[in-house]
Parts: sequence; structure tokens; C-alpha cells
Amino acid sequence: MLELALRHGFGGFSLDVEIAAPAAGVTALFGPSGCGKSTILKAVAGLLRPREGRIAFAGETLLDTARGVFTPPERRRFGLVFQEARLFPHLSVGSNLRYGLRRASASDTGPGFEEVLALLGIEHLLARRPGSLSGGERQRVALGRALLMRPRLLLMDEPLAALDAARRAEILPFLAKLRDVAGLPILYVTHALDEADALADRLVLLDSGRVLAEGSVEELTARTDLPLAARRDAGVVISCRLLDHDPGRGLSRIGFAGGELVVPLRPEMPGARMRLRLRARDIAVALVPVTGISVQNQLLARLTEILPGPSPAEFFLRLAVGETILLARVTRDAVERLGLVPGMELRALLKSVSFDHRDG
Repeated sequence: MLELALRHGFGGFSLDVEIAAPAAGVTALFGPSGCGKSTILKAVAGLLRPREGRIAFAGETLLDTARGVFTPPERRRFGLVFQEARLFPHLSVGSNLRYGLRRASASDTGPGFEEVLALLGIEHLLARRPGSLSGGERQRVALGRALLMRPRLLLMDEPLAALDAARRAEILPFLAKLRDVAGLPILYVTHALDEADALADRLVLLDSGRVLAEGSVEELTARTDLPLAARRDAGVVISCRLLDHDPGRGLSRIGFAGGELVVPLRPEMPGARMRLRLRARDIAVALVPVTGISVQNQLLARLTEILPGPSPAEFFLRLAVGETILLARVTRDAVERLGLVPGMELRALLKSVSFDHRDG
């Protein structure tokens, strides 16, 4: 487990946080620019000495300002991936990767050279120089170099922020694959909600140098008292599994704890696990089943709460669909017109085209 308590300040900014991250999976530090995400990451890496604090990893104290303890970055054996790939431009991709391998300790365990090449799909790039690579390819090579150092913890500081949408979509599946295959704890800094949705096992929400909340992605996205609820793309993230495809109709069927959804044809194989964001603005409600309509997803739901929305004219409806909680964003008029009260049985209506491949 990674445990930290930090207090630091510079240029009018004040950081005061306590965070505990599990020893496996991806912990994402999420928040707007300037909230302290990268400062925390640099302190964990040993690139910044906070004014006060303590950092411990796997039972080893790396920083304790009260006792004068500070472990240098090179002795922490953490891997770092930044916004810029920071590859050696005069070396080939293969040489850049082997540089990481040479920095690994003989006693460290981790993926081998061929394993990393296959994991990141970079076998065909070995002879090329960094200057001839796309942004997504450079980041995959930088990630490979960090993995070959066989780090105890991987630190990623907005690794996709410098990429355009197409390159981000290209590399996100590799990061998800890394999370599932490498078995390496990852501390991931981002201000992009789709990255947190796709990758994070645990989410730490930050604002102005403070922790607002921490927990699973599913738990935090279901809360309406956090800044996430004020976003236009606010909604609940659910874990689900692809059941089967119907290529003739261009549809796939997805199961989750509470029901099934029909979505546009997905690229994954049946049995694949994924996450979907069900945006609150995409969910309508009906008092009875609706016929003669294009919407195929009509989920039986129980209205558990009516909560204030992002404006005085709107509300969030908290809907229980089996074991899963959904949020629907509706107008005050809809609540009054339908006579909605907690305890009612409703139908939650979701258009299939509300989902696209980026939601996975």
C-alpha cells in the first residue's frame, strides 16, 4: 500500500492531503489543472521535497520530514511516464527500451523484453528513431522503457494530455491491458474523465490542494454532492460484461448487475469485461412501459431519491436497477408533471446510440 500525508506550499498554492492507495490496480488522482495532482506525484517519485509529510510504500518509509528521512528517487525504484515521452532521440526504439532493462535490479521480477513488446504492440518499431514515431507510438515506447526497469510502482503524469483524440483512443486500450496483465500498482494523474472511467480502480478527487473524496469509480460517480455531478457528462459508471453480438442488426448485448443493455456493435469478444458511463442527461423515465418508440433499453427501476440538480430548474433522480444505481437528470417540470416521489416503480429509458466505443 502507498500511504502519504503531505503539506506543501509555493506561489500562493497550498497542498494539504492524506491518501491511501491499495497495493494493486490503478489509483487515479483526478481534478482540474492546478489542484495539486502532479505535485503529489513528484513527491512520491522523490522529485520534490514537501515542507512537511510522510510517504510509505509497501511498509517502507520513503519520506518522513519529522525524522529527517528522505529516500533518493533512484533508490525508490519507481517507474515514471510523463506527458512527453522523453526518449533519447539519438537512440533507436530498441536501444531506448534496453536502457530501461539495464537499469533494472538483478533481483527485481517483472516482464521480459519480448513480453513488453507484445503487451504494447511495438515489435515493429525497434529499428526506428523516436523522431519518426507518432505521439501514441512514442508514449507506448516510453511506457515500455518504464516497465523494463521493473519498477515497484508505476507513476504516470497525464501521459495522454499531449496527444490528440485519435492518438489517445489508440493508446488507452494498451493502458487498460497493462492494468489487467502486468499486476503492477499504478498512480495515474489525469484531468480527463474518460481516462479515469476506463482505467481507474480507485479515484481520488482533488480540488485546490485538498482531497474532496476517494473511493471506487462506481461509488463516486453515483454521488451528486461532488463536482463531477455538475459536469455535462455527469453520470454513473457501471461494470459490465459483453454477452453476445448480433452483427445483422449491428448490435451487442451487455449484462450488468441489474439487467441488460443493447448497444451499437462493439469490437470486443463475448465475455469481455468493460465499463460504461451512463450519462444522467441520456436517461429518461416513464411511469409505464413504452411502445412504438425507437428506444430499446427500458429498465425496471425504483426511484429511491430526488436530489437537487446542477440548476434550480433540474433534479437528479437516483434509480435502483437491481443492485446498480443510476442517475437521471430531469427538469423540475417533469418531476411535478409525473408526480414523482421516492418509492415509485419507473422505467429508465436509454437510447442505444447513447453508448459508443469510447465508453469502454
